[in-house]
Amino acid sequence: MSAQNVKLTVAVSGLKSNTGIVKVGLYNSDGTFLKTTYKSITSEIKNNEVVVTFDNLPAGEYAITTYHDENNNGKLDKNMMGIPSEDYAASNNAKGFMGPPVYKDAKFVIEKDSKIEIIL
Repeated sequence: MSAQNVKLTVAVSGLKSNTGIVKVGLYNSDGTFLKTTYKSITSEIKNNEVVVTFDNLPAGEYAITTYHDENNNGKLDKNMMGIPSEDYAASNNAKGFMGPPVYKDAKFVIEKDSKIEIIL
């Protein structure tokens, strides 16, 4: 019996403006979290929100990060202290302590078509 493929819909809300784009990164392991996305989608913003769908995913464990690239320069801008100056978030509302969120706090399991909501 082969593993079931699923669809994951990600709704990102709470954006301050429709300016720029939103990037949603999907990770499938602790070792690649915040380093190399398993899949990613970039989307324009409508009505201060974005909805993207990852199709044909193997059922399993994942984590998501997303950020609002307001100036559309293709990266999460940071200030002189290295702290992000553009809004960002992770699945499960995971927050970092003195740094970025960690995989164990952001991870979730999907076994069927699912929807995740993230508020920036």
